[in-house]
Amino acid sequence: MQVRLLIGSDGLLPVAPLVDSLAEVEGAFFRGFPSFLLLDASNATLLAGVGLGAGLSTLALLGVWPRPCFALSAVLYLGYVVAARDFLSFQWDNLLIECMVLAAFLPRDAPSNTAHWVMRGLLFKLYFESGLAKAQSHLGDWFDGSAMSFYYETAPLPAWPGWWAHQLPEAWHALESYGALGLETLGAWLILGPRPARLAALVGFTGFQLINLATANYGFFVYLALALHVFLLDDDDLVRLRAWLRERGVPRLPRPSFRPWLPRAPAATPRWQGRLRVSGALLAIAWAAASFNTAIAHFGAPSKTVDAAIARLQPYRVYRVANAYHLFGHITRERVEPEIQIRSGSQWRSHDLHHKPGRPERAPGFVAPHQPRVDFRLWFYGLSYARGAPRYVQSLLERLCNQPASMQPLFVDPLPNDAEAVRIEYWRYHFTTRSERQASGRWWRRESVERTPDIPCRELVRRDAG
Repeated sequence: MQVRLLIGSDGLLPVAPLVDSLAEVEGAFFRGFPSFLLLDASNATLLAGVGLGAGLSTLALLGVWPRPCFALSAVLYLGYVVAARDFLSFQWDNLLIECMVLAAFLPRDAPSNTAHWVMRGLLFKLYFESGLAKAQSHLGDWFDGSAMSFYYETAPLPAWPGWWAHQLPEAWHALESYGALGLETLGAWLILGPRPARLAALVGFTGFQLINLATANYGFFVYLALALHVFLLDDDDLVRLRAWLRERGVPRLPRPSFRPWLPRAPAATPRWQGRLRVSGALLAIAWAAASFNTAIAHFGAPSKTVDAAIARLQPYRVYRVANAYHLFGHITRERVEPEIQIRSGSQWRSHDLHHKPGRPERAPGFVAPHQPRVDFRLWFYGLSYARGAPRYVQSLLERLCNQPASMQPLFVDPLPNDAEAVRIEYWRYHFTTRSERQASGRWWRRESVERTPDIPCRELVRRDAG
């Protein structure tokens, strides 16, 4: 749905010029651009890669060679992440790659304590490091209890239940703030504990993610985190769950199996089983060491140790197999949204994106697990618009003047084909109060903060970023 608009030949950050600029760089794949698109960056290849990824995912879901499918998917998605730059630079993009790499070592038909511990380690890292980020917030907003007072209103893409959550009393928001900080910094240790501790973590963190799921849109992140929660269970827990469902009349679902179609792998000898276990343990230790090094580089105070960790990581960071996570480290305290305005003839008209707040009477909607990357990215631009427009915003204005049809999927209303000028107006948004919404029917109230000078379309000549 988005790949051509983002990085296609008519997209906001075309990847082909970047690939052309790397053609003369020896070893570009290993020097910061590990992408299959180095071979060909045409629109056809972009779409073919998406189709291949969907096919690999479907095969893995059906149980056909899942581990090779996960490994190939990791390589494929990494190629898109580095090619899309700003648009696939979110922490959950890194988390997805790390999950797929680790899943390539996860046996399907035999228990593997090592593989399960690694997946629990990833889950621990996700939550504990996010807790550390909250504890290190320069605003101190998690310690003073104010973070959740702003969270629902300033989420990048809120959903309408977030409006209701925002109306809760300040005392409740303070409790939420302290609870989230405590859950991630202290509750994360339950993930590494015995079964009762892990079940407690399952309940706590699942509730935490369901609140995120209900109040805002974070792409596939919440769903991916919930999938990792499965590793907090034992096989016996699933047996008990199945028995509980059977007692209540839930029929057993058929399990598709393609094994008759596939060559059966020969049984491993005890000697090879031992070697595989040792190899798996060594890989797990290497991943844990790399993750620890990444955490030191990201969260450590400036020191020689941190500088050394950063230097060690630099050649490997681009592969995204051992990441640091800092979700919701601090909560921004205001919401500034850029609004695109186009002049056609003598009339200026505002154009809303599908998933931005836009008109105050429009209710925030649900879009996850899909993530509209431009809508999401523009939230970050609104926070720092005074620093100047990033390349994709400049490109968006150029395309609106010169190729409006290529940008039409982003906007609710039809774009004019005879645009004469463009500009951006920045609005500060707040959720309405209960009484304001009852009186006006509006979900938001807003005030204009600033407006750019009018930019004549004749001055906007297409420039593709390399």
